[in-house]
Amino acid sequence: MSARPERPVGIDELLEQVREGLDRVDATEAYDLFKAGEALLVDTRYAALRERDGLIPGALVVERNELEWRLDPQGSHRAAEATSHDLRVVVICNEGYASSLAAVSLRQLGLHRATDLVGGFQAWKAAGYPVTP
Repeated sequence: MSARPERPVGIDELLEQVREGLDRVDATEAYDLFKAGEALLVDTRYAALRERDGLIPGALVVERNELEWRLDPQGSHRAAEATSHDLRVVVICNEGYASSLAAVSLRQLGLHRATDLVGGFQAWKAAGYPVTP
């Protein structure tokens, strides 16, 4: 059994801790990496947000509750894009909060280059990068 922490960690502190280990990217860097074929963009937003705001053309859509199963290169339910633990994955949520936690979870599976998009889909859209309805 594991020992209980001395005090509970709030979500703001947890985000700060996990982000220290991520090389988070902004919308421009994510776009450049994606266009160069150097990163897989993974949209984890739920269906209602995708329907409301649109999609990033070419991004892999994987809802958050399926992410680890779909991106684990050793998993039996992996997506075709989940080819290697060396894959550079940029996780995208709506505003860049849940994606940080998701990226850390992927790193725990051995995807050591997983990170997330600062500001999420909303930052991508605000920067004027492609979005389809």
